[in-house]
This record gives sequence, structure tokens and C-alpha cells, in this order.
Amino acid sequence: MKKLVVLTGAGISAESGLKTFRDSDGLWEGYNIEDVATPRAWRKDPQLVLDFYNMRRREVMEAQPNAAHLGLAALEERYDVHIVTQNIDDLHERAGSTKVLHLHGEILKMRSEHNEELIYPITGDIELGDTAADGAQLRPAIVWFEEAVPLIGHAVPLMYQADVFVLIGTSLAVYPAAGLINYVRNEVPKYVIDRRIPSVEHYSNVITIEQPATEGIAELKRFLLGQ
Repeated sequence: MKKLVVLTGAGISAESGLKTFRDSDGLWEGYNIEDVATPRAWRKDPQLVLDFYNMRRREVMEAQPNAAHLGLAALEERYDVHIVTQNIDDLHERAGSTKVLHLHGEILKMRSEHNEELIYPITGDIELGDTAADGAQLRPAIVWFEEAVPLIGHAVPLMYQADVFVLIGTSLAVYPAAGLINYVRNEVPKYVIDRRIPSVEHYSNVITIEQPATEGIAELKRFLLGQ
């Protein structure tokens, strides 16, 4: 079974109603990223950060997988599908995908602010004073800007191993995730799905599908499955 490796970004979840922060004004739900998604923000105003992510968590819980998420899950019938996502929601899993790597963490998990390996599930709110087993304040298990991306080392080998590569809903602007495409072998077909195709002209064997994720996945299935 051929290995299909998919790198997804915020564009795939946008059609489920989850807003992206790189659309037009550089804000995320009216917040500057520097104020809610950096270690400095956490040190300066942890309550603001918790409030922001508590809101994000509620939105994710209310959102539903869309046809793009479901379409990728269905491809597991014919391919060994591995999804590497920059998204912190669980929509891939709820759609039925079984191999999902979250580069930037997961909104439905929380961790000790001092020990990133002390991780717990969370569906409600995190409050100031909620502590992990080590006594440290709990924070979202999210990889913030200016923090290392520990799972990038797991994602790179998947790129090397891909027989087919798909890029969906990402502007290729956030590193190190944006650099993963550089590890896909030259001869591998690379399908790029986005409303606005990012700069990929210097890669070989690129097939662009300039459509929203839901429509783009339907087109991808026609390429891959002849449907």
C-alpha cells in the first residue's frame, strides 16, 4: 500500500468555522498573536492566555469535521495515510483518520508549565490555580511561537518515505513546518490544495488545485482514485 503523507494547515479547518489568524489583518479572533501565543505572553498575563485558549477549546468542541477531513479519512481504504497537521483541533481524528501527528500541540490537552511531558486531557476550561502533578500551573499543551517544535523530528522521516505528498490549506509561512516539503523526494507527486496557492514553483512534480479544501479533496480523489 502506497504511503500518502498529508501536511495540513488552518485552511482545512476554516470550512468547519474555525478562523485562521493569517487571513487579512494578522489577528486571531481580534488578538495579536504576540499577546496570546508566546511564552512572553504567558509570563505577562497568564489569565488572558488561558481565556483565549478556553475560548478556542469551546469553538473546537462545537465544530464538526468537514468534507475535506472526511475525504482524507476515506483515503485510508486505498492508501497508508499519515497526516501531519499544524492545527490544534481534533477534526482529523473525529473524521476517522488514524495516524495524525500534531506539530503544534492539541487544544484538548493541557500540561505542566514546567514539564512538557506531564500531559492531561481537557474538554473544559483551564483556570489559574489548576496544577499538574508536579505542582506547576497547567497551561494549554500548545507549541507557542518562539518555542521548539518537538515533533518535527518525527515528521521529517515521513516526508522522506512519502510515495504521494499532499499539502492542504497552509501558506507555508510558519517554520519549521513550512520546511517539511523540502524533505519530500523530487520524483514524488506533490498535490497542493489551497484557495491561494503558496509559492511552490521551485519544487518538482507539483499539481496545484486552487480550490477550498472541501472542493480540493474531491478533485484530489479524482486524481488518486479515478473518481
